[in-house]
Amino acid sequence: MLEQAKKRTSEFQDRLRDAGVQAVILTDESSIAYLAGFWGYLGVEFGRPTFLVLTPEDPPVVVTPLMESEMVGAMTWVEDIRTWEDFGPNSWSAVLGGLLQGHTPEKIHVEQGQIPAIVRNFLDDRFPATPLADIGPVMGAMRMIKSPEEIEVMRQAGQIAGAMMAAAEDSLAEGAPEYESALAVMNAGTRKAAGFLTARGWEAFVSPLIHNLQVLQSGTDTSMVHRRASVKTYERGDPVYFCFCNMAQFKQYKLGFDRMFFVGEVSDEAARVQQAAIDAQQAALAAVRPGVTAESVAEAANVVYRERGYETGYRTGRSIGVAYLESPELKAGDKTILQPGMTFAVDGGISLDGRLGGRIGDSIVVTESGFDYLTEYPRKVLIT
Repeated sequence: MLEQAKKRTSEFQDRLRDAGVQAVILTDESSIAYLAGFWGYLGVEFGRPTFLVLTPEDPPVVVTPLMESEMVGAMTWVEDIRTWEDFGPNSWSAVLGGLLQGHTPEKIHVEQGQIPAIVRNFLDDRFPATPLADIGPVMGAMRMIKSPEEIEVMRQAGQIAGAMMAAAEDSLAEGAPEYESALAVMNAGTRKAAGFLTARGWEAFVSPLIHNLQVLQSGTDTSMVHRRASVKTYERGDPVYFCFCNMAQFKQYKLGFDRMFFVGEVSDEAARVQQAAIDAQQAALAAVRPGVTAESVAEAANVVYRERGYETGYRTGRSIGVAYLESPELKAGDKTILQPGMTFAVDGGISLDGRLGGRIGDSIVVTESGFDYLTEYPRKVLIT
């Protein structure tokens, strides 16, 4: 993984040179992991930012809190690591400012959609005559096509997600509480992820633990997208929706994966809604192949919704990778041409407010002839 990160950084610097970019400051965890091969465990939300500073010609520089520097040094291939402290003259602003002061560029490129406010305010105050430009399009174009090594990690993440979904299904029973399902998911995912890891080298810093609040809705709450698991208990006939979009991840690569189950039985209406979501997703997937536009895949799903008398405000899918959301998106207006190596979460989703919802989601990789699934679980109305 570190050799891949080093090669990506060299390619990124070539792209900076071609685009006439003089200096880049990256703060987003996914971008730093993509290029430098490490990620932090505190982050800017604690007021402790980490930076990756790049130019087209110079070796990259990591600026990180002193307290995390030993771990960072063990994880990254980057040799120049500058440390900062929470107080005194060696603050992060002093270290970052000193790094830039000697050769202030005409523009400083940042990821404008991700840069934290405290960093943006510092740059505006310290370099008021230097405009900030967006490096996002350059980074996004590079991350759009995954390497074989990245796809293999995402396939492993798919196997982990499959174990999680099997545990979710096994947890469903009348009278069982939602939170027990969440615990079962985390335990199964953690044990599966551990099987892909060793305690040697870079992998020693990769935790197998599956965490984050489980997205789970049951009963009439299935119309509430992104509700969390609670103490509510399941009743016979309840639909139960599991979304793993903030949980199905491995070695920083994130997938989308969703399934709906029914406890014991399913009503005719609920079955119709769920089948429409499944059919819309399958129509979208049937449209996936190199050379088509992202929006045409979304339209294939929307045709099914309209034919069944439903409307959806959801996009049909999103690109996935080291971030939860990358470019392009499968939605109206996105005219990006699909290419082999692109990876997507592709969904089917309907909400009937206050009553029902129908949902399904899988992750895929675009191939030379169509696509391959990264996630596997039955794609039908599922009754436990």
